[in-house]
Amino acid sequence: MSEMELLALLRELDDPERLERPLNYDRAAASLAFGGLVRRLETDFGVQCEFEQDTQDSSEYGRVRVPAEVTVCGTQIVVCVSKFGSLVEVCADNPGAYLGTNDAREEGALDSSDLATVERALAELGYVSVPEELLESDYEGPTALEHFEARPTWWTRFFGFM
Repeated sequence: MSEMELLALLRELDDPERLERPLNYDRAAASLAFGGLVRRLETDFGVQCEFEQDTQDSSEYGRVRVPAEVTVCGTQIVVCVSKFGSLVEVCADNPGAYLGTNDAREEGALDSSDLATVERALAELGYVSVPEELLESDYEGPTALEHFEARPTWWTRFFGFM
């Protein structure tokens, strides 16, 4: 998806009445899909991945961590899954550690083949990967987020604590 298409999707999913999860949120389906993602990444990388799920008071459902010792550059890969749509963010080390995956690759912290492995799994499982650079841009939606952060971002809206 292009950046314009991703921004349109973010605006479409944004519901000012529902901060933590969308109206028709199916917790069981989210858990099943997340379990499939964990298993897929474990298979693709040949290692057990740490994860946390069903995050309370947050619009983020959970995170999967591919251990640093199995990545080409020796940096863990983190996949953050939102409760909205099937939005995900992929980052090296942790969200905010780099300015995005491009920055992490340029700094030698993320290998393109590792990123491609993660992105392929996400696409095949029906997730929509949103670049960290876009998620860190200023939030321009209808939900009042100023009381959560001085400078709300799209990440605040779809992955932050509410």
